[in-house]
Amino acid sequence: MKMAMIVAMDENGFIGRGNRLPWKLASDMARFKRLTEGGGFNSVIMGRKTWDSLPDLFRPLPERVNIVMSRDTGWLAEGAETALYEGRAIELAFAEGSEECWVIGGAQVYEMFLDRVDEIHLTTVHTKDSGDIRFPEWNRSEWTEEIVENLNSNDQNECSSTYSVWTRI
Repeated sequence: MKMAMIVAMDENGFIGRGNRLPWKLASDMARFKRLTEGGGFNSVIMGRKTWDSLPDLFRPLPERVNIVMSRDTGWLAEGAETALYEGRAIELAFAEGSEECWVIGGAQVYEMFLDRVDEIHLTTVHTKDSGDIRFPEWNRSEWTEEIVENLNSNDQNECSSTYSVWTRI
């Protein structure tokens, strides 16, 4: 099973503000949906705050197994599997027959899984200091970057951005 991470961050590493994305990027949301749904049966792993931040219409994220990391052993939500630790989240994805497992945030969950993924799909949003939650520190020298797409801001994307795929060396 492929393990990957998908994240959007500004140039200073901020990924969120007040449990929300700090920018509106329709192209990035479409890419997120396309990649995490994939051509097969995929899972997404997220923290409980990320789960809570999803609009009701998209909770659970359709066409994907939704695995929510929570320290609360009694936490339950319709359409979500709960995992207390990383290994259990991976077991759940594997048991569901997932071809790909995508780590989708937030910051604590990204930090938990940084050593377990082989790819990071990164959208760099060309703005600075737009949030109050940062992506964890990671050693970029252990990864290679392939820039896939550069986009300018427009009516549906309030900031320009660069989409790249980082692969562990």
